[in-house]
Amino acid sequence: MTAAPATTPSSPHVMNTYGRLPIALSHGQGCRVWDVNGREYLDALGGIAVNTLGHNHPELVAALQDQVTKLIHTSNYYHIPLQEELAKLLVERSGMTNVFFCSTGLEANECALKLARKFGHDKGIERPEIVVYEKAFHGRSIATLSATGNPKVQAGFGPLVEGFIRVPINSIDQLKAATANNPNVVAVFFEAIQGEGGVNPMHMDYLRDVRDLCDARDWLLMIDEVQCGMGRTGKWFAHQWAGIKPDVMPLAKGLGSGVPVGAVVAGPKAAKIFAPGNHGSTFGGNPLAMRAGVETIRVMEAQNLLANAATVGAHLKVGLENALAAELASGAVKEVRGMGLMLGIDLSKPCAALVQRAADAGLLISVTADSVIRLVPPLIMTAAEADQVVAILCPLITTLLKESA
Repeated sequence: MTAAPATTPSSPHVMNTYGRLPIALSHGQGCRVWDVNGREYLDALGGIAVNTLGHNHPELVAALQDQVTKLIHTSNYYHIPLQEELAKLLVERSGMTNVFFCSTGLEANECALKLARKFGHDKGIERPEIVVYEKAFHGRSIATLSATGNPKVQAGFGPLVEGFIRVPINSIDQLKAATANNPNVVAVFFEAIQGEGGVNPMHMDYLRDVRDLCDARDWLLMIDEVQCGMGRTGKWFAHQWAGIKPDVMPLAKGLGSGVPVGAVVAGPKAAKIFAPGNHGSTFGGNPLAMRAGVETIRVMEAQNLLANAATVGAHLKVGLENALAAELASGAVKEVRGMGLMLGIDLSKPCAALVQRAADAGLLISVTADSVIRLVPPLIMTAAEADQVVAILCPLITTLLKESA
């Protein structure tokens, strides 16, 4: 593949909130995208775990085109039949009972925090507290930023919202110690697999232990599945590998295959906390977003994409481990971790430079937590495409690790 062309886009009128690559994408097909200069890339980022069905999926495109000719937006003043249809699909696949729709993962997580506080106030707790986790990422609103465990993204936005107790992942003893004799705790809130924090999975035994603890202490178990849900790990939701159900489950990203849609799925303990007027969303549950969600689930099942995510993800993980065997043995690569098509390659040194180098080689990835390469491609990725990811990425990793070694 040739080097990136000299022509680069500029954004003089867009607020400077992103460190962008000098690439402007114009169109895509499947797991491939092309930039405005005609250069092709293999997409192993999927819009950050959003493009479930890849790009230009014919059935999704047809469904959205049909919906645009009918209704894009009405208002939640009226019943929206597609909301009922998508809610039913999510309830059936989660084993939970009710759904609230919004437009983003941040909104879904904000809704979860409000549910937890209202749950506490309804029990007579004046200052409810919620357990959150080190390295967590739940969003950038003031409340979700406060729940997030990343001082870098919190810097400059204080004072943060009070009412959070922070603990490390995968230690039930430390969770118990941090909440001992505290009558104000109302909920435990975490990602089943931390995304922005470095692709850090919660252990299955830990998930079961926290479920038991929440039951024993009458707390809400709230599991953020915004990035790891919607089939990405090979089950509909990552926590299902542990055989548990949360009380509250925020969703977004892959739910609409690129159309903005968020949801909060609630079980019996949380489903009736809100009354009319307690929460809302202007755009949440609009007909276009709901059609995208319904069609995404339909296509996922028709094309058996949960099984594909599991098998191709396992194939990709083994391929990475084999190609990086020497680096793993030396400790230069600490670990390849994750589940299904949500994988992280944890290096012993910062590796942000790999994002541009991979793009120059025709591969889209991201780096998170400074030293973790994150791979979250569309769930339609094939084993052959996974092999291409390994073939492009692993030599770049090896070269980077040898620099200034």
